Amino acid sequence: MKKLSLLFLSSLFLIGCSETKKEETQAELFARIDSEIKQNAKGYSTLKEATETIGHRLTGSENGAKAEEYTYNKFKEYGFEDVAYQTFEVEAWSRGEVSLKINDTDVKVVTLGHSPIKADVSGEIVDMGNGLEADYAANPDAVKGKIALVYISILPDSPKGLSNLHRSEKTALAIEHGAIGIIIINQVDNGVLLTGTASVTGELIPIPAVCIGKEDGMALKETLKEGKAKADIHMTNKSDMIKARNVIATLPGSEIPQEEIILGGHLDSWDLATGAIDNGIGSFAILDIARAFKANNLHPKRTVKFVMFMGEEQGLLGSKHMVRQAVANNTIDNIKYMMNLDMSGNPIGMNAGGQLENEQFFKDLGAAIQQQDSIYQNKFSNRSGLHSDHQPFMLEGVPILSVHSNLDRSIYGCYHSDCDDFDLVNKDHMTNTARFGTMMVYALANADTLPATKMDSETTKNFMIKNNLKEKLIIGGDWKWEK
Repeated sequence: MKKLSLLFLSSLFLIGCSETKKEETQAELFARIDSEIKQNAKGYSTLKEATETIGHRLTGSENGAKAEEYTYNKFKEYGFEDVAYQTFEVEAWSRGEVSLKINDTDVKVVTLGHSPIKADVSGEIVDMGNGLEADYAANPDAVKGKIALVYISILPDSPKGLSNLHRSEKTALAIEHGAIGIIIINQVDNGVLLTGTASVTGELIPIPAVCIGKEDGMALKETLKEGKAKADIHMTNKSDMIKARNVIATLPGSEIPQEEIILGGHLDSWDLATGAIDNGIGSFAILDIARAFKANNLHPKRTVKFVMFMGEEQGLLGSKHMVRQAVANNTIDNIKYMMNLDMSGNPIGMNAGGQLENEQFFKDLGAAIQQQDSIYQNKFSNRSGLHSDHQPFMLEGVPILSVHSNLDRSIYGCYHSDCDDFDLVNKDHMTNTARFGTMMVYALANADTLPATKMDSETTKNFMIKNNLKEKLIIGGDWKWEK
């Protein structure tokens, strides 16, 4: 009897061992991810720690190097074995002293990036409105030998349908038309000053470029309606060749490791504040998504690379270097998707840029995320812009992905300014970025078939034209095709 009982128990054990473990459904997996991140999210706390102990993260500065080391060590702490620095040389710019007098009256001002090492310029100010090509068309020589005054955005009384240009593109147009300096009016109330690069190439520009507050700028526009005004711009800056480092943590794919999904965002910031919003909320959310992959034991079919780019603010320098290296090494075709988080947060949808073959993939994925939390609205679009780290990948035909953010509008007033500090950061919004972002990246990296493939040169060109990017790329010297 005893032998029979043992035989019976042994049989049950063998049957149990032979049963296949039930495979986790996507809904179950997403619920598990969601629960873990809500309990253990680290994005907010690590960003707080970094802003308190490092401060700004200007490329080429001591602070920038500390930020690179901080994120490298965090990836290691979270369990990544393959963490590497990708070093590149860059001509790093930093501001010195600046002064602006208008009709002999001092005006509060900040220097725009890549202005000359030294400039002493005096000249008549000419109001060029929005600073678009259309503003120069009627009188192409209007600013020749003079100082251009332009608005950072589109003026409220402008004709409808105008497409704005980046501050660097407006500066390039002013230079092209012979200006000896440019004054850009910020659009934010209460005298907030904006910095950022005025160079489309990341190289020094030949004229001084400065920003003044909205109130001072609008008053100056009124002065110019009645008569003339003269500006005196004096500045010194620094520019040196330095080494900066992208930080890359790699999670090898379980089935097709040669195919790569890149999740990246720029770690660097300007130096007027800590860069908590631009782009602390993006880059430190990426850190938390990487942590969540390890904490939830996620092993998708494709390799995922989590990348902290440096030099974005000074001309996409880190991402351009990565793409150049991939082209030179014949590995660019391995990069199947690039997801970019730049000032992104609290996602309510996705934007998939490229030639989509299966738009339904993203709608189904969004529905699965929405099932976890109805605050996700499953918005979807297929478009693209410029001036962030997705751009070099996009120009090589790599499909791109970003999120539709639902952040407090008030934070954008501190873009590139001295108020971009940690007190603007919403903890729940950062956690939501990690929650939904982890689901997005995993689903893409684990898909049986990707929803888009790399575009060939002609298709990439047509995508740029469709998104009204040709003029901007020509101004920036990044149009690779015949004009």
